[in-house]
Amino acid sequence: MFRMKCVLASTILATGLFSSFAMADSDAGEAVPDAVIAEQREELAEATKSGGFGPQSPRDIEVDNGKNTRAFGAAPAFPKMTLCDIHFHENAEHKGGDFTTYAGNGDGFGHGTGFRYDGKLTGAELAPVDRKIGESEHGDLVPGDTIEIHFVYSTALAAPGPTLGTCLSDAINNPQLRVEAVIAVLVNDPAAADFVEMAKIDTVDGLYQAPNLPDNLGTPVEYAGSTTGPGYNEKASPFHVTWSVRPQTVKLDINSIGDWLEDNVFHEDHAHGVRNLVLNPDLLSQISN
Repeated sequence: MFRMKCVLASTILATGLFSSFAMADSDAGEAVPDAVIAEQREELAEATKSGGFGPQSPRDIEVDNGKNTRAFGAAPAFPKMTLCDIHFHENAEHKGGDFTTYAGNGDGFGHGTGFRYDGKLTGAELAPVDRKIGESEHGDLVPGDTIEIHFVYSTALAAPGPTLGTCLSDAINNPQLRVEAVIAVLVNDPAAADFVEMAKIDTVDGLYQAPNLPDNLGTPVEYAGSTTGPGYNEKASPFHVTWSVRPQTVKLDINSIGDWLEDNVFHEDHAHGVRNLVLNPDLLSQISN
């Protein structure tokens, strides 16, 4: 993978590069009925009909078929781009691999929905922690939660910073964008992967990188898509993004997530909501095997 976190001085900034940053979160409530989600999908289909929008995200990465023919060049491999943002969503936005368990319809505004880790966890891994992690009006993170982490890269001359404006440049109005997606399940285990280390930033050949980005979670599924976040449930994202979604899930020490949220260059302090899974084949690209 997407709040009134930043105000930017262009069309991208006005609409929000990733709607999780550009849209104010709505209060979570009781889960909405299926009819609400169906209506949102119908509104999305109507709003995009014959509109020329490009392929959308998130999607089921195990469904190859798509009918959207708006083509754009795939972004370079991430080592050739610069890391500009890291954020994550509570529950996986994408479906597939190790994360196919539907979390439910949620509140209709991106909270309490998405997909969860399918595997089993031990009692020790699920033991409560003695701190609030990522606390917001929508709750906090606890052991057993699934998150989808988005490492965002840009071809612009960019540097990691507290807004997605860092993915842009005055010199380039249309930088290529790539998201390397990692799905994780949070466990109470100091021996599990450390998110502070995973999200560590360094420069490699003059470009900002996350050198500890996992490379052992299966062959990533790459496809042409868009920005995500619940602000696009009834309208399409106008942005082009090359996605690379790892199908396997990593176990992350939940306390390392808490440590990162308390001190990171992106000023992230909680998990974002998720966009409804895009099912309309007219809004999906064809995935090449």
